[in-house]
Amino acid sequence: MEHERFIARRRARFDGIDGKVNIPYGTALTCQDGFLMHKNQRVCAVGSQNGMDCFVQDDDGNGTLRGELVGNIQRCLERRDTDYQTRWNRVWASALCQKYRRPESEDYWLWARAFFDAPIFDLQAIAALVQ
Repeated sequence: MEHERFIARRRARFDGIDGKVNIPYGTALTCQDGFLMHKNQRVCAVGSQNGMDCFVQDDDGNGTLRGELVGNIQRCLERRDTDYQTRWNRVWASALCQKYRRPESEDYWLWARAFFDAPIFDLQAIAALVQ
């Protein structure tokens, strides 16, 4: 399913397809033919790394909350404290998290595009898991 509306979950500043991009947090974008569009300019492909790093789908009107949850999950997993490995062990063992993992690597975790578009309920469950 291709989503139609997206929102910037953080400032997007990079070289886009149609030129330099500087999109503020919370800015609405549309999707056309697999590309995120802002002011009639192609920003990036939906599934690109820039697309995943900066944008989440907002078709259900929950893009801001979705972006906050995604950011909180990532920050929590990146935090290098005494519970770092425990959090990652829970993620690797979770069937819910596994459905949002990119399968290319068996020994390294990368979130799939579906994670950034996940239902709020799933993201809340993952956030609780990594706390």
